[in-house]
Amino acid sequence: MASRLPRLTLSVLLLAACAAASPGDQYAQARCRMVDEQVRARGVDDRRVLKAMEQVPRHRFVPQDVRDRAYDDRPLPIGSGQTISQPYIVGLMTELLEIKPGDRVLEIGTGSGYQAAVLSRLASNVYTIEIVSPLGEQARRTLQELGYTNVHARIGDGYKGWPEAAPFDAIVVTAAPPQVPKPLLDQLAVGGNLVVPEGDSWQDLTVYTKQRDGSFRKRKELPVRFVPMTGEAQKNGKGRR
Repeated sequence: MASRLPRLTLSVLLLAACAAASPGDQYAQARCRMVDEQVRARGVDDRRVLKAMEQVPRHRFVPQDVRDRAYDDRPLPIGSGQTISQPYIVGLMTELLEIKPGDRVLEIGTGSGYQAAVLSRLASNVYTIEIVSPLGEQARRTLQELGYTNVHARIGDGYKGWPEAAPFDAIVVTAAPPQVPKPLLDQLAVGGNLVVPEGDSWQDLTVYTKQRDGSFRKRKELPVRFVPMTGEAQKNGKGRR
């Protein structure tokens, strides 16, 4: 028990300071506890990422009927057969991007808009694309209402990325393609990371880092399960079988 005391004491102090930073927010304590127990405790230790997740009101990005579970350790339905990822996965994927102030980030799969909101706290501009129109429109409204003015949202198939805004310092894909679309790899800046759940029914969370010669260093982080990337990525995947 003695060996755990420093960690428990630190957690109490962090939770108190975090909650105090959001006076009048009834969800502040739940959000701080989420970050401490679900994200930080599992090894995500980038302070900028943790702070961003402490600041973004996750409950505003889920439907009213599941809002009381917004800070639980689980994915939640957001409509149209899609889900918002569990907090740990959001934190991990964000950390793996290694975003620096001033970076431009591309997100494929806006979903609820929560990941884009977290990214907006770290980057200068976030470009996000959602193929499911009702989700994309709702996410755009939520992001506008909350004042995330550096998030640029588009409805459409993310397979070809956002070429007129490229190159991007980081790219995150929040749905699973059988393999990474080549246009996304082409739009990644040298030294940048692309984070993607790659595979079919079961996937590996994978990081692609672009080298100076145009090649990629690839590493697998952990097994995950995401909804499939639809549209052209799905068609091309079927064609290769």
